[in-house]
Amino acid sequence: MRIFAMIVSKELLSFLRSIGLVAVVLYSFTADVYIAGSGIQIKPRNVVVGYVDKTGGGVSQKILARLHQPEFKPPIAFLSQKALSNAIFNKEVMVGILFDSDFEKNYKSGKKAQINLLLDATAASQSLTTFMYLQNIVFDFQSVNFPIELKSHKLFNQNADNHSFMALTELLSIITLLIVILTAIVFVKEKEDGTWDIMLLTPVNPKIIILAKSFSQVLIVMAGVVLSLGFVLFDQFDVPLNGSFWAFMLLTFLYSVSSAGIGLFVAAVSKDVIQVAQLSIIIMMPLIFLSGAWTPVYAMHPVFQTLSLFSPLRYYIEATESIFFRGTAFIDLWPYFSGVLLLGTLLYWYGFRKIGKLF
Repeated sequence: MRIFAMIVSKELLSFLRSIGLVAVVLYSFTADVYIAGSGIQIKPRNVVVGYVDKTGGGVSQKILARLHQPEFKPPIAFLSQKALSNAIFNKEVMVGILFDSDFEKNYKSGKKAQINLLLDATAASQSLTTFMYLQNIVFDFQSVNFPIELKSHKLFNQNADNHSFMALTELLSIITLLIVILTAIVFVKEKEDGTWDIMLLTPVNPKIIILAKSFSQVLIVMAGVVLSLGFVLFDQFDVPLNGSFWAFMLLTFLYSVSSAGIGLFVAAVSKDVIQVAQLSIIIMMPLIFLSGAWTPVYAMHPVFQTLSLFSPLRYYIEATESIFFRGTAFIDLWPYFSGVLLLGTLLYWYGFRKIGKLF
């Protein structure tokens, strides 16, 4: 009952009185997730294409006519390769297409017809995806009788919609950062406000104080997750939930507790809020990089693949994707639950001991 009283009467009310923190949490779980889901584009979008056509039209113009909006803007003609290269250098054009004078003649005579492409690879994902689009367009003009018919079946994300994936990934990253920062701040604010000694004099077991403060932040993050799911992921992006909602919530709770352990460690070694922010970024960014949130684990160097086994976020992301997209049964999620539970217990235990030495 003491823990419950401290959580409700002190920590949650204190959080609600802090307008700045409330605004940050609401923004993170709503607007930030929405921006990540709608604003980050992996597919080509409004790509500016320039071309040099020395063939006089015909097949080359038919190829260019396949570049439709909204993926591509109307192609821009250039008189020379040098002018086109300068436009790419000045970021006026992302993709340049060069048709030499023999292109149409070689194409119609059945010889090897060559198209040269110039790509601005500083926008790597957009330009390389655009290259694949152009490659498919050119393949449509080939009259090759291939004896095998290829049919692709997209599993788990039939529409290849990256919006729902990006929004969900952003939510998981937000959970990671917020629970660490909020847990650390709730202790460090006591130091900054000069109430740390008063807290030590309260007739309450220090373990209860630590549990109440840390679990109050877990509850705040859990409420933010429900808010984000209902108003952003399900309502705005129609993210599928093929598995158990309660399995995801239980997993989120366990993961939040493990991240709260990191927050306890940060609080123990930080003197002010600025140090909390600095240490949180230093600790959490490697965990996010190693988790597979931005790069698949199997694409990493073998050393980093091994290190990723010590990131609870890796198990959390893999389990969440399995629940939402694959509809994995609860019993089959035990490897992910085990990873989060084991690492979470160790992290929270270490953080609990570290902050407990200050009492």
